[in-house]
Amino acid sequence: MLGPRGVTRARQLHPLRLWPRRPWGDGTIMASMQKRLQKELLALQNDPPPGMTLNEKSVQNSITQWIVDMEGAPGTLYEGEKFQLLFKFSSRYPFDSPQVMFTGENIPVHPHVYSNGHICLSILTEDWSPALSVQSVCLSIISMLSSCKEKRRPPDNSFYVRTCNKNPKKTKWWYHDDTC
Repeated sequence: MLGPRGVTRARQLHPLRLWPRRPWGDGTIMASMQKRLQKELLALQNDPPPGMTLNEKSVQNSITQWIVDMEGAPGTLYEGEKFQLLFKFSSRYPFDSPQVMFTGENIPVHPHVYSNGHICLSILTEDWSPALSVQSVCLSIISMLSSCKEKRRPPDNSFYVRTCNKNPKKTKWWYHDDTC
């Protein structure tokens, strides 16, 4: 490319911008996240996965933190048991996965669930995609529990619970087991 005096100059390439220059200036990201969460909230209320119900009280004060009540699937080791899942959404949702963990008095005893409620499930971290939703996460967790053959904690449960971050997304999980 020739410059103003006929001198050749390199063409300057600009990186592709995936986000607005001022992500919070016009509220584009926040509005996108809220719109997506409202859509998923309605979907979960109107067509919840089997054994799942949204705890209505949990979303009264904030759309970024939900509690989903869960019942163990019939014919599984968890039949009749009741659990609660806590979903926390960042301002980058759905581009960033939600923080999801079991909460409350009853944490399922499962090879991929730590006694503090943290869940070792790849779609909650490195395999997350914006195409996934709260409903698909719920279905994955139901499937994970339903396929379990023996109730037991992960082998490193005690050490992990003592040393982990409170946010399970800060853990570098090692996915090496697809069976229970």
